[in-house]
Amino acid sequence: MTIVPNDLKGVAIAGAGDGSPAQQEYSHGRLMDSVYARQRHIYDISRKYYLLGRDPLIAGLDVPPGGSVLEIACGTGRNLILAARSYPDARLYGFDISAEMLMTARRSTGKAGLSSRIHLAEGNAEAFDPLKFFGIAKFDRVFFSYSLSMIPDWPAAIAAGLAAVAPGGSLHIADFGCQEDMPPVFRRLLHAWLAKFHVEPRANLEAVLGDIAGNATIEFEKLYRDYARLAVVRPA
Repeated sequence: MTIVPNDLKGVAIAGAGDGSPAQQEYSHGRLMDSVYARQRHIYDISRKYYLLGRDPLIAGLDVPPGGSVLEIACGTGRNLILAARSYPDARLYGFDISAEMLMTARRSTGKAGLSSRIHLAEGNAEAFDPLKFFGIAKFDRVFFSYSLSMIPDWPAAIAAGLAAVAPGGSLHIADFGCQEDMPPVFRRLLHAWLAKFHVEPRANLEAVLGDIAGNATIEFEKLYRDYARLAVVRPA
């Protein structure tokens, strides 16, 4: 089924309804554009209060000297800017399916004076070619920050992310937990609110990581009574 955002309904879309991967990618990209066309202007200010775990993820990247870092679904570029400041000699790359978010990312990285260190591209997390985007096939660190809960085929995105990890490197994830240790009313209200932004916490994230990563070493942590979850995957 083709997903068409409310502000695109009634507009003719080439190939709509054909179910092809290209059409699905187009539809999801435009959906994200419709969600963030206005939200991107206040995203970083508003999200800092509830996207918990992002800063511990970046602190835990432990990028080697001169290492490369890729953020999949980089949004406004906030995390890449923080990573650039935390690891001054690292090379940073990010891509997102939303052209709207990338406009903010490019403006923010330029304002921070980091355009020469942070390289951005538009692409789909479920299937991407970093060599085509950036001229680099593998990265020392690859991470997802609160994006798997918005990616339709998120297991495919994890597999693609792992494929982009260089030997000796690692994949890092921060995202919503299922609030298992919180009051049920809070959990219901939060999930209902998140659904308005097409966000769905991935309850089986740890199990899926185990299935995809095989004999990799996996560290999995629940934060703040399972409000958020952190994971680190180190391929064998």
